[in-house]
Amino acid sequence: MKIHYECFACAANQCQKIVEMGTDDLELRRKGVIEAAKLMASIGEDSIPAVFGSEVFLGVYRVIGNDDPFKAYKGISNRLAEKVVSDLEKEEIDLKTALKLAIIGNVIDFAVGYSPEGIEEDVKAMLGGGLYIDHSDELFDRLKNPRTLLYLTDNCGEIYFDRLLIKKMKEAFPYLEVYIAAKEGPIINDATVKDLKKAGFEDLGKVVSTGTRIVGVPLDRVSDGFKAVFEGADVIIAKGQGNFETLSEIEDERVFYLLKAKCRPIARELGVPQGSMVCMRAK
Repeated sequence: MKIHYECFACAANQCQKIVEMGTDDLELRRKGVIEAAKLMASIGEDSIPAVFGSEVFLGVYRVIGNDDPFKAYKGISNRLAEKVVSDLEKEEIDLKTALKLAIIGNVIDFAVGYSPEGIEEDVKAMLGGGLYIDHSDELFDRLKNPRTLLYLTDNCGEIYFDRLLIKKMKEAFPYLEVYIAAKEGPIINDATVKDLKKAGFEDLGKVVSTGTRIVGVPLDRVSDGFKAVFEGADVIIAKGQGNFETLSEIEDERVFYLLKAKCRPIARELGVPQGSMVCMRAK
């Protein structure tokens, strides 16, 4: 997905949030946004929002001297989401409901100003709605035979809903070999390999790093090891907007996108109303 006109303002807004969360030093905040402005000047016609934004954010991290300014937000997101999912698991959750919950979990995103304190109420409210695009039957059909699944995670907090979905898929498809991928290091509120291990994902499959901190899966930036896993997967589930932004250009029929269209550019690319939830096979 190439950059849309709204993406520049979105990145600038996130940079302001980064400096405000990352330091109390007003001079460092000033220098941080100046650095962001310099880096944003490199934007080009073919820039991918997730990649362009990540490079800007990492530059701001360096200036303010904070390598993980969203650490507290991620911790709160994980704690609250884990509790919600734990309560849900006391009920009978079928595979399709687990998939829907994983998509609902994609709402936990600092980039759109979401407050994780409202996750329990939001989950209950959104469970009553449907998927605007629903290719879940095709997804599950592709998993029926012994298959290798690569599950690309997105944000902290959200990963606990992903864990529930993977658990249900493994129950439904016991021969499934699962790889679960996360970032090599912190970037915004994205999940890292460390986050996945702490959340118990190693009990469900092999946890792997993309080999980069860039949001999404920019195949020209990932490690050779991750690229081998990606190329060897029979089915790929890509959670969230960043993974869509980086993978939508390659038109890989193995990929299924699970996300909530939280911004106008993503909704425009998907051809859905903003706020829609989708399970969509790649075109």
